[in-house]
Amino acid sequence: MSEWDILWDSRDVFVDGFFNTLILFGVSAGLGFLLGCVIVYCLEWAKAPLRIPLRIFIDGMRLLPFLILAYLFYYGLPSLGLRLSSWQAGVSALVLYHGAYFAEILRGTRITLPPGQVEAAVAQGFSMPTMFLRLILPQLVMKSRGVLGNQLIILLKDTAFLVIITVRELTAAANGLSGTYFIPMEAFIVAIGFYWLISIALEQAVNLMGRTSEKRGFKNA
Repeated sequence: MSEWDILWDSRDVFVDGFFNTLILFGVSAGLGFLLGCVIVYCLEWAKAPLRIPLRIFIDGMRLLPFLILAYLFYYGLPSLGLRLSSWQAGVSALVLYHGAYFAEILRGTRITLPPGQVEAAVAQGFSMPTMFLRLILPQLVMKSRGVLGNQLIILLKDTAFLVIITVRELTAAANGLSGTYFIPMEAFIVAIGFYWLISIALEQAVNLMGRTSEKRGFKNA
């Protein structure tokens, strides 16, 4: 039996890892983006005392390797009396880490918007939350779509680090089969193929968003 035959017979392990990676990515991307939007909103309109810890949080996440953050959430928090499952620790680390990056991307794009829009919206009686959701945020997403797409691909690749805290995702599946049958080359080639598949789908989604935004008159950031 060849190495590829062994992998084919173990395809259920890869399929489970693939769907676990998709779930990890989807949940973390959604919650991380939501966190980034909330942070940008608070940085825009909250009072100064609240902006300072938010800036410290963003800078702290940007200066911290994700691998260490994942270690701290899973192995460090129990020493403080808080024990998370491997999934909870992994998703929490991904959301906080990439939420900070999403916030920084959106904040940088916000600076490029003309201030007259806000003044006009206020004159029309828009409340701050309504103005942010209906006027500001759509423009931020459309104008920064390329950078956001890159950040999503980085988030996808960071899910592979969660193998160190025993999360059963795609890299863990490849690592397990590699260790069992000693076929590292073939096992990780298959894992790379799955990561490429998700990344290509993300790129196509960003391209589709770009075509939609151009029809609506937005230009790339």
